[in-house]
Amino acid sequence: MQNKNDYILKEVAGYYSEKLAKYGETPHGVDWNGDESQILRFKQLCKIITLPGNFSVNDLGCGYGALFEFLGKEYSDISYLGVDVSLDMTNSARRRYEEYPHANFINAEAPDRISDFGIASGIFNVRLGCGDSEWYAYILSTLDILNKTSRLGFSFNCLTSYSDEDKKKDYLFYADPSALFDFCKRKFSRQVALLHDYGLYEFTILVRR
Repeated sequence: MQNKNDYILKEVAGYYSEKLAKYGETPHGVDWNGDESQILRFKQLCKIITLPGNFSVNDLGCGYGALFEFLGKEYSDISYLGVDVSLDMTNSARRRYEEYPHANFINAEAPDRISDFGIASGIFNVRLGCGDSEWYAYILSTLDILNKTSRLGFSFNCLTSYSDEDKKKDYLFYADPSALFDFCKRKFSRQVALLHDYGLYEFTILVRR
């Protein structure tokens, strides 16, 4: 599984590095449509956060660090670690936030610390040429990483299998929200929430300790 994941992550890293080179440090640079949907997405993911401040967070698939900027406007005294498989992304994020001592970025597939909360936005969408079963196995193994590195809970999002058929794209993965809810409920916690009501072709799952 690890060797297969290495191949998957190499493909994904190249894809996002190309997006960053083309669009820069913008939502399009991390393959999102724009600022409005990105903020809406962050609001759903951050519902996992139950503290007013003074907490730590791991951002898995951090891109150029847009979530850190969002968190800085909403919360105080946070310790942030951004993790991304694209070296170009983490280099960009380090330059962007070099004056912020509580924001750190590493080029890796997993956090190197346990934080209060873990957040993963968009990392399960772009499967490129990977088959459904292989990509789903990758999702489950990554959820294990989120679980092991999050003290109080974690959140993630996926494109939904309820998307209109004529709008689906072959290189994207559309997950079954019920299946992932059931997996998280059975394996990680009794406290799991599924958010599928915020107007985007996706869903967010919150897993609380």
